[in-house]
Amino acid sequence: MAVALQAPTHLAPVQGIRLSTCAAGIRYRERDDLLLIDAGPDAAVAALFTRNAFCAAPVQVAREHLAKGRARWLLINAGNANAGTGRAGLEAARATCAALGRTLDAPAEAVLPFSTGVIGEPLPVDRIEAALPALAARLDPDGWMAAARAIMTTDTVLKGASRTIALDGGTVTLTGIAKGSGMIHPDMATMLAFLGTDARLDADLFQELLAAAAECSFNAITVDGDTSTNDALFGIASGASGVTVQTVTDRDRFAQALNALCLELAEAIVRDGEGATKFVRVTVRAARDRDEARRVAEAVALSPLVKTALFASDPNWGRILAAVGRAGVEEFRIEEVQVTVNGVGIVSEGGRAPGYTEEAGQQAFGEAELDIVIDLARGGAEYRKYTCDFSYDYVRINADYRS
Repeated sequence: MAVALQAPTHLAPVQGIRLSTCAAGIRYRERDDLLLIDAGPDAAVAALFTRNAFCAAPVQVAREHLAKGRARWLLINAGNANAGTGRAGLEAARATCAALGRTLDAPAEAVLPFSTGVIGEPLPVDRIEAALPALAARLDPDGWMAAARAIMTTDTVLKGASRTIALDGGTVTLTGIAKGSGMIHPDMATMLAFLGTDARLDADLFQELLAAAAECSFNAITVDGDTSTNDALFGIASGASGVTVQTVTDRDRFAQALNALCLELAEAIVRDGEGATKFVRVTVRAARDRDEARRVAEAVALSPLVKTALFASDPNWGRILAAVGRAGVEEFRIEEVQVTVNGVGIVSEGGRAPGYTEEAGQQAFGEAELDIVIDLARGGAEYRKYTCDFSYDYVRINADYRS
């Protein structure tokens, strides 16, 4: 059960971008599992991919095709990751691009493949090829909701969001979809996300803005500390509105909207974490620098003992202290650390905070959403991490995933 997360009822179309879905029977039955996105002929694109050394075949091929500067078509399948498949996997990814190119009378290099699902299984190229004519015939600007459903795997809730932004030259739209629930951690978490805007953007600027947005959203979430072989964040700026992001003011407005959209989607991934019953923000304040704050936040957010205590609503705050203590902070002064949970003072001066009661702690840890704030009293840097608890269902979901 996702934590305070509801699927959107509508996602705004983006001028110049069309989408279509169909059921190809790749792994799932009686549901769409194949998505095609047409970025348009003049789109600027931006992309971030997994840093996992065992990156999947579609990631390798997508990078190769992007480098040739002709990207227009995105072909995404769910249910099969085409990862850990060696040379055959690369050939399969290239074959799907070539097949779509023939269907659309487009160069294979204009197609970028994306896959998500089970690792180590051969990609059923024949099923994908058979579905391509119908997929190409259904392209529709209003296809974002169906697209968000088609890319789901262990997700329980469709994830998408839209924004409109007033710029100096007019109004532009931003819409994004994402999938992800487990194997979530920085360096693109385990997720796919596709964002579209009808703004006109320089490609280099778009890449810069998307990377900055990911840093405080998709790269600030963790469910279980595992990254995947297939992660990708892809942005499309069709330019179809005719409104250019040009001035400093426009850039700031667009960046704010992009950041907010990415954070909404990233939070949705954590709220729908496999088996999650709690949504948790871990904020580290007054660190010497951002890296120090990040290391402390990650130590707490990744701790299985902290996460299982959160699931049990057990105010076992000693686990938080232990995680902070092993984060590798140099010249650490435990007597200066303060910890609060949902505003309840838990720790100060190296021990239990004056006035703390077990009843207050129990109430704080029992909430479905928790804000854990750790003040190191060492400087002015801050970092926030988004995570969830570990429940029995996390083990069940991952034990049963391939069955």
